[in-house]
Amino acid sequence: MTIISQIKQKNNILDYLEETEEKYRYNTAVSDGEESLTWHELIVMAKKTGCGISRITQPGSPVPVMMEKSPITLAVMLGAVYAGCFYVPVNPDNPPERLEKIFQTLESEIIIADRKSREFLMSQNSSCKIILAEDLLQEDVNAGRLAAIREKSRETDILYGLFTSGSTGTPKAVAVSHGAVLRFIGHFTEIFGISQEDVIGNQAPFDFDVSVKDIYSSVMTGAELVLIPKEYFSTPPRLLDYLCERKVTTLTWAVSALTLVSSLKGLKYRIPEHVDKIMFSGEAMPPKQLRMWQEALPNARFVNLYGPTEITCNCTYYPVVRMYEDGEKIPIGNAFPGRKVFLLDEEDHEIAAFGRQGEICVAGESLAQGYYRNEEQTKKQFVMYPVSGGEPQRIYRTGDMGYYDEEGRFVFAGRKDFQIKHMGHRIELEEIESAMNAVESVQRSCCIFHEEKNRITGFYMGEIEPAEIRKKLKEKLPVYMVPPKLIRMQVMPLNKNGKTDRGYLKRMAAQA
Repeated sequence: MTIISQIKQKNNILDYLEETEEKYRYNTAVSDGEESLTWHELIVMAKKTGCGISRITQPGSPVPVMMEKSPITLAVMLGAVYAGCFYVPVNPDNPPERLEKIFQTLESEIIIADRKSREFLMSQNSSCKIILAEDLLQEDVNAGRLAAIREKSRETDILYGLFTSGSTGTPKAVAVSHGAVLRFIGHFTEIFGISQEDVIGNQAPFDFDVSVKDIYSSVMTGAELVLIPKEYFSTPPRLLDYLCERKVTTLTWAVSALTLVSSLKGLKYRIPEHVDKIMFSGEAMPPKQLRMWQEALPNARFVNLYGPTEITCNCTYYPVVRMYEDGEKIPIGNAFPGRKVFLLDEEDHEIAAFGRQGEICVAGESLAQGYYRNEEQTKKQFVMYPVSGGEPQRIYRTGDMGYYDEEGRFVFAGRKDFQIKHMGHRIELEEIESAMNAVESVQRSCCIFHEEKNRITGFYMGEIEPAEIRKKLKEKLPVYMVPPKLIRMQVMPLNKNGKTDRGYLKRMAAQA
C-alpha cells in the first residue's frame, strides 16, 4: 500500500510516528552530533511532554517552543501535538521586538523554553507561563488522557504555525493542518524515493518550512534525521566532514546554503559521496553554482523546488536533467499531484501562452488554513477563484511572478515586490542578478534598490574588479539596469532561514 492510499485511513501525523516506532523501534530517529534519540526514545519523550502540556492548556491551542534546534526540541514539538495542540517554533535569535509581536499574535498560555531562553523570557516580564522543557520530560505518561485527546482529532486540526514576515511590519503565523502535511509529504517521499535507508541532513532551522520536509519525510518513512549545527555552515570543511561521517544521503537545503559550500570551494576539499538526492529551494539557483555540485556528484538527483509556506512547502518541482549555462533560468517545473498551479494577469485572467508573465497562484490540496488570528490578511491572500472556468474554489496568490517555457514548465520570474521603478523603467532585480551571476569569476550576487537615493547597488562574491563586471553587464543589459555601485563581499550574509539577507545588504547600501 502506498503512502498516499494510507493517508485516506489516517488523519494525524502521530499515526505515522507510532507506526514508524513499531517498525524501527531502536533505530536512530534523530541526532545532532551531541545527542541521539531512537524512535522509541523520541516517542516516549513526546508522550511525556504531551501529558505535561495537556494538564495546563486546551487542545487546539498554540504552543510556542523557544529552544535551540536539537533532538529534544523535536520531541517537545511532537509533544505539543500529543496534547492536541499545535507547535510554533520560535527561534531564540529573533530580536526582542519581533519576539514580542510573535507572542502577541499567538496569545498563548504557555511558552516552552530551554534554560537559556527561559532566562531571557523572564527578563522580559513575559505574561505567559514559561515551562522548562526538561521539567516536562519528568512527567508520567497518562495513556488514557492521550488516547482521549487523539480520539477527537481531525485532519483539519492545525499541526504547526510558522511565522513569515508581514508587509505591515507585523509577522504572520501560517497555520498548516495535519492533512495538508500528510498529503504533501506522501507525494514528496514517493516521487523522490525517500525511504528508511536514507539519512536526511537537515540544514534549515525548525521555524523555516524547509525543515518540515526533513522532519516529516523522516517520520513517515523511518529515515534517520541528522540535524546539522548551524555553525558548521561558516566552515565548509567541517560541514563536509560531518556529512561524510554521518553518511548523509539526502539534502533538502536552501539555495544559499548549497552555494555557500560551492562558492567557498568546499567541494574541492571533500565530496560528500553518499549524497544521492539534492533538492533546493528558496531562491533562484545560479547555474554556475549548480554545475559545481553536478560535477562533484554526477550520479545524484538534483531537483528545483518552488513554493511558499502558505501552500505547505512546495507546489512545483523540476528534476534537473542537464547542466545549465550561465544566464539560463532553471525551470521550477510542474505541479505536484493534488495541486493546480496557474498564472493570473493583472485583470485576473488565466494565462495560457508561453513566455507571458503572470502571478503564480495555487489551488488544490495542502493549502494552509490561513494566518492565525489574522482574518484580514487571510482574506487578502486566500481568495475564491473559478480555476479553469469551473466553480469558484479557494486559491492562494503567491505574489511571485512566473511564465511558461516552450515545454509548458513554470519558470520563476521574481517577486512582485522585487520589481522596481527606476529612471522611468520597470526593472526586475532578479534579471540584473542573473546577468551578474553569468559573469565569469562572479560566484554569487544580490542587487538592492534604495528608494530614497533612487540607486541600485550590486553585491557580489568573486575575484573580479567592479569595473570589469560593469563592463560585462553593459554588454547584456541597458545602461539604466547596470548598478552604479558594486560592492565585493567575502561571504554573502544569510538570514536565519538561510536565504540571502537582503535587509542587511539594504542597510549596507544606504551607508555606502
